[in-house]
Parts: sequence; structure tokens; C-alpha cells
Amino acid sequence: MQTNAVPLDTYALCSTLTATSKVKDFNFGKQIHAHVGKSGWFSSVFVGSALIDFYSKLLNVKDAALVFDEMPDRNTVCANALLSGYCDDGLCVKALELVRKMPVLKLKYDRFTLSAALRACTGLSSVEIGRQLHSYLLRTTPDLENDVFLQSALIEMYGKCGMVEKAQLAFKLEGMVIRKEKSRDVVLWTSMLGVYGKNGHYKEVIDLYSEMLQEGIRPDGIAFLTVISACGHTGQVHAGVKYFESMTNDFKLDPGPEHYSCLVDLLCRAGELHKAWELLNETCHYKGIGNCSVSMWGALLKACVDSGNLELAKLAAQRALELDPQNAGICVMLSNLYARFGMWDEIERLRVLIKQRGLIKDVGCSWVQITN
Repeated sequence: MQTNAVPLDTYALCSTLTATSKVKDFNFGKQIHAHVGKSGWFSSVFVGSALIDFYSKLLNVKDAALVFDEMPDRNTVCANALLSGYCDDGLCVKALELVRKMPVLKLKYDRFTLSAALRACTGLSSVEIGRQLHSYLLRTTPDLENDVFLQSALIEMYGKCGMVEKAQLAFKLEGMVIRKEKSRDVVLWTSMLGVYGKNGHYKEVIDLYSEMLQEGIRPDGIAFLTVISACGHTGQVHAGVKYFESMTNDFKLDPGPEHYSCLVDLLCRAGELHKAWELLNETCHYKGIGNCSVSMWGALLKACVDSGNLELAKLAAQRALELDPQNAGICVMLSNLYARFGMWDEIERLRVLIKQRGLIKDVGCSWVQITN
């Protein structure tokens, strides 16, 4: 368009930024940003929102925030785009700060704003702010029972904070407008399944899944992942394998690497390490290496380390490192097993390998809320 002297309009700029974010071409996006600044398009809230969305999707929220601050005119859509970026990048404190700032900027909340705010509370396990948002929703959203995304955000927020009963109330809408009939939306059911699973209520996972089928609701991949995991934690190996097979046989869903990892964990918890090994070998052989993942072999390796199966652990680690030679976690797990057997020469070889490849294991951290 520029070569042929065709002037760019709002639609062209927004469409180009959307396409650029999908192909993750950061440099070209920066060029568009420079053109927007030179040509005066910053006055358009549509172009500004597209720029914020572009930077957010590339997890460059610092630049997204700069665009938001520099815009002469802003609306709720712009703020929501930045909120989404903060949540996706794990900057939940920043997200809540922006939510608090919006009334000062004379920007109204909408459903997306509140859903993102609940996501931020979930990320921080901040039940107090989550309760305040819940109260605000009850006062301002009369048709909350019809908003799947807000309800699922409420369910997940309470679940992440360990308040399973509150999540159940949000799922059933008790204390609000009682639902005349149960929701047909799989998102709500999957959210509640996830809450039960993450809080160790494995029997409830299986019961709710059965109820879901009785209601004629088609489960998705996430639902299967949760119920197979629940079977693993309750020792129901046969049932877990049956659910796994049901994915393809009954619902025509293709299991992903996460489902195979879950099935491997199920078999390993039951002491069936060699069956898990055979499953992974068969999967990678018939479906191709592209369908295998480090997490699948990592699940087997962890089980081998826990049970002290040195021979199988070596094989699992070898396969995992073939897929991801830079995975420090695999080397650390294998090193721990070597230490248990006093194999110090093998540990030294691993240390040399880790040093040669410059591998660094990410350090875990967590937040704990104390009063306010």
C-alpha cells in the first residue's frame, strides 16, 4: 500500500498489527508503532488498542503500558487490552492497580474488566479482593447467571484460594438467583472439575464428571485431563485407562501430550512403570516424535526416581534430553537418583554436561497472603 501511495487507514493499521502479533514479528510491529507516532494515529483509540494488544500478546507489557499512558484518548477497551497483557504475563498486582485506577481515568468497568480482575485475584490467591469483586458483581450484574466467563472466573478464584464450598456456590448460583436448570456450558463444569482436582477432592471430580455425562454435556480435553488425574490419585487405574480410551472412542478427541503424561502418572502411581514405558514407546513410534513431549518422559522419570528404578530412569532421561537438550530439570532428577545409589562418577559427568550446556534450573517461588 505504501509503495503504491495508498493511504493507510484505521482498519489497515489494526489488521496489520493483529497479523503481526500472530506471526510474532516484533520488529515489524515496532515499525508500525513508529509510523503511528509520526502520522498522528495515536488519536485513534482503535489503533491505540491494537498497539497495546500487539505488545501484550508478545508479552512486552512494559511497552503496552507506555502506549496506554501516551494515548490522548483512552477507553475501556484500551484498559482491558492492557489488563489482559498483565494477567497473561503474571503481573497480577499491576492488573489490580490498573483496575483501581480506571475510575480515576473516568473509564467504566465492563464484564471483561471484571473477569480480568478476578483472574488477577486468582493469580495472587487474594480472596479478600476476590470477595469484594464478587459483591460488586452481585450488585451490578443482574444477569450473572447467563455470563459463563464471569461465573467460571469466580469459581476458579475461590478454588485457587482453597474455598471449595464458595466455588460450589458460584457454580450452583446458590445465594443468588437460583438457576432453573443446570448450565449446559462445558466451561463452567470444567472449571468446577478443576477446583475439585486442585484441592484434592478426587471423589467429587469423578462424581461431577458422571453427573456431567448424565446431563448430556460433552466433555472437553481439560475435563478428561482432570478426571484421569483424579483416578490416578485414588488408585482407579482401570477407570482412568477407560476414560482415556473414551476420549477417542466416544468423543473423537485427540489426546495431547498432557493427557499421555497424566496416563503415565496414573500407571506409575500403580507401580506399572513398564506399562508406562511401553505406552510412551508405542505413542512416539506410531504417532511420531512430534506427538511426544518432555513432560511425558519427565512423568515417567519422576516415577522411576521415586521408586528407585535406575535402569528405566536412565532410558526415560535419555529420551527426554533428546527432545530438549537444554532441560536442566531432567538432569537434576537423574542426579538425585544417582546420589541415592552413591554413583558419584555419574553425578560428576552430569555436572560437566550441565556446565558445558550452561543449564540453569529455575528457582521456584510462591506468594502467601497474611491478613491484608
